[in-house]
Amino acid sequence: MKNRLIILLCVLTLIYAAVPRAYATDITRLSEEDTSEYEITEQFVFAPRIMETMGGADSFVDKTATTADFDVPCKAAFLIEEQSGQVLYEKYPDEQLPMASITKVMTMLLVIEAVEDGKITMNDTVPITAHAYSMGGSQIWLEPGEIFTVHELLKSVAVSSANDSAVALAEYVGGSEESFCNMMNTRAEELGMTNTHFVNACGLDADGHYSSAKDISVMARELMKHPVIFEYTTIWNDYLRGGRTQLANTNKLLRSYNGTTGLKTGTTSKAGVCICATAKRNNMSLIAVVLGSDSSQERFSAARKLLDFGFSNFETKPFPQIDMPQTINVRLGVEKQVPISCTVPSELLFVKGATTALTCKTELPQTIDAPMFTGMKIGSVSLYSGQGKIAEYDITLAADAAKIDFKTALSILTKNIRNM
Repeated sequence: MKNRLIILLCVLTLIYAAVPRAYATDITRLSEEDTSEYEITEQFVFAPRIMETMGGADSFVDKTATTADFDVPCKAAFLIEEQSGQVLYEKYPDEQLPMASITKVMTMLLVIEAVEDGKITMNDTVPITAHAYSMGGSQIWLEPGEIFTVHELLKSVAVSSANDSAVALAEYVGGSEESFCNMMNTRAEELGMTNTHFVNACGLDADGHYSSAKDISVMARELMKHPVIFEYTTIWNDYLRGGRTQLANTNKLLRSYNGTTGLKTGTTSKAGVCICATAKRNNMSLIAVVLGSDSSQERFSAARKLLDFGFSNFETKPFPQIDMPQTINVRLGVEKQVPISCTVPSELLFVKGATTALTCKTELPQTIDAPMFTGMKIGSVSLYSGQGKIAEYDITLAADAAKIDFKTALSILTKNIRNM
């Protein structure tokens, strides 16, 4: 009898040691978010040919690093500097791939835009429907009939990647999840996201639901124009239901990478393990997108490597003061003057430590001849460094300069005589 017990214990030990590991892999891959903790070592990336491959005149960044310079463990990746939009690294940037819960970047954007447009408020109460309750994956276990505020649901989406909360918000803003998805696709089209299509608001695997690393950086950059989002994406731990429901952030970079500000993780069986990571140091903000990693550790490792590459090798400088009038004189125009504009970045990106003083020069005629129309180029602002001209920006009309005709001239003359 004793020998049988010993043999049984040995068999159970072997089962415990071997079988759960096989299952654990599948469970991790199928779960919406992997919130496991692990140690991440520091890694600093400096491409030996960085000056040659990415720096133009005086190291003004006008080129992009690729897998020829270094690789990261994922199917697709993208790195940009937020203010300038300059692309720093790309790996299959336009490939259409499942994006998992990174979908919620667009969901959060539309919710915040609805708040800022006055259509809803953060204090509005949102009833929970049976459809929102039915969501699988990561969730906060909403029950039909429960009432939460927009603020509470947005927090659970940003921090814990709650699918049920995302759908509840979608139904509240759009009337239904289907209508909200139409809004998502319309907004994506407005932003120029040509490799993106949404069929749900939370990111669960579905046919026809995809994006690209480049497109994700576009919607992330748009979301970051609303600083209120960082009040949610930088929360490490919080609670709902009076402390009975804990929210733990799925983005472990918040505690392991200096300067992390967000933005969204994602994991499904089709998408693999993904992240859109944002971080800010010394007034420079980066957006790193990683799609299709094999594990949570590889996802965070890839994001760190991209961010390290950006922070180690580049720096921003403010655009110099522009000497330009606000209007221009019009010859033979209905109006004597019309407004003009020139769009320049607030910050410029350079290879770190290799820039000289920046200056700019405005080239603009004293007058223009009507008719001319909004958007027409009438001059330029040129940016210079120690090695000469490195960029040029158009000065355009901000309003039509209509040409005066006999009837209009007679009307103006008659009006002036009456006012004498």
